[in-house]
Amino acid sequence: QVVLVESGGGLVKAGGSLRLSCAVSGGAFSNYAMGWFRQAPGKEREFVASVSRRGGSTGYADAVKGRFIVSRDNAKNTMYLQMNSLNAEDTAIYYCAAKYTIQWDSTYDGPQGYAYWGQGTQVTVSS
Repeated sequence: QVVLVESGGGLVKAGGSLRLSCAVSGGAFSNYAMGWFRQAPGKEREFVASVSRRGGSTGYADAVKGRFIVSRDNAKNTMYLQMNSLNAEDTAIYYCAAKYTIQWDSTYDGPQGYAYWGQGTQVTVSS
């Protein structure tokens, strides 16, 4: 059983920064492309960022491009999301997800194929 656990959420002022972590256990971490998704109150879950198996390729939603940086450390079985210049629209529950793939350098911007999901961590940005 592959288990993903997010951490690092909390309350931050607008314009501030926060770093989320996603720890993965129960599987070979390097076999998975990884992604971040978020869901705000009353909204559908949406794609945020993704990173390929070796971390060499990344992808971002337009809403966060230039502000967020996704990365991974395969030696630590952990994916990160560095969030900068946060605003109130970033308030949401953030989820990490894992997608098994034989492609070394591909990223995936939709929920399809992400078979494993974390429980989520709350990020609240004050105006």
